[in-house]
Amino acid sequence: MFLVSLRNTQVALSLAITSLAIVGMLSSVDSLANEKGVEVSHQPHYHVMDKFHLEGDVKWDYMTMDAEHRHLFIAHGDRVEVFDVDKKKLVGAIPNTPGVHGVAIASDLDRGFTSNGKGNSVTIFALSTLNIISTTATEKKPDGIVYDPLSKRVFAGNGGSDSLTPIDALAGKSLAAIALGGKPEFVAVDGKGRLFVNLEDKNQLVIVDTQKLQVIQRVDLSASCDEPAGLSIDLVTQRLFVGCHNQKMAIVDASSGEILDSVTIGKGSDATAFDATTKLAFSSNGDGTLDIIGARDSTHYQRMQTANTIQGARTMAIDPVSHNIYVVAAKIEFAGKTPRKKATSRPRFIPDTLTLVTVSP
Repeated sequence: MFLVSLRNTQVALSLAITSLAIVGMLSSVDSLANEKGVEVSHQPHYHVMDKFHLEGDVKWDYMTMDAEHRHLFIAHGDRVEVFDVDKKKLVGAIPNTPGVHGVAIASDLDRGFTSNGKGNSVTIFALSTLNIISTTATEKKPDGIVYDPLSKRVFAGNGGSDSLTPIDALAGKSLAAIALGGKPEFVAVDGKGRLFVNLEDKNQLVIVDTQKLQVIQRVDLSASCDEPAGLSIDLVTQRLFVGCHNQKMAIVDASSGEILDSVTIGKGSDATAFDATTKLAFSSNGDGTLDIIGARDSTHYQRMQTANTIQGARTMAIDPVSHNIYVVAAKIEFAGKTPRKKATSRPRFIPDTLTLVTVSP
């Protein structure tokens, strides 16, 4: 019996030493990865947590998160719905925004800006009170919109005139438009004086100097990306995440314009987002999926998870506090059945079925 106990003790000691060695090796790998700037991520498990019905029109577009006031802005027909993500209810609206596409947030100025596609205008409102301050003109069909904190300017991409309208965010006045040479989709800024905008019909990424107000570089995306739409940026690594209609996400070095990698995503992507804390990128897809993308190393990326959302949920916003993802869509009249013959036509939606979906990690 003594010999058995001795053997058991020796086995336990051997296992303990082996375990310590493995832990040491893993710690070394993690340390080496962190030294090289590579994020060591666990497998994500995003899932639908909640749904909220939005009454009225079934027309919608981009969403934007105001983390400070805990407000999610939802472009909805001719108004912007204001949803409190903590209280889980609507707390206001920005009315008279015809054909609104998106909202830009200038937290340092207590200002919000809506791109009114049918009004050829931008509505300016106070983030703290939601009261409308003024309206300023753009060129035709403003769509994607962003605020650049360095120049204190807002930039609205005009889909009907292939241009970008700069707006003095303090004065609320529009400046001379910048010709882009193609149809702008989403826009992003690096906070260092550069703006990035996708040209959907040219398969290009255009870079604009936000202070000199001129195009400084054009990047050809056609090798990996067809019809670029969504766009987001990792400010630390200077990586751009471009959602493309050929079911690819192109990862672009913002400094050089080089396409570093491309990852397969779902069908009908219209928005991407990046979580600076988790180091994960996202693509919201019209086929009812949300793709979660992570870095394998400094230049290579992989799809880590595909979460189911609702069909038609092609746009999204991320809450940097809770890390929840918000998508929105209405029920499709013939969801799951054979699509209509004209592939470019939009699906028909069932009236009064617009739904905000919360996807949680």
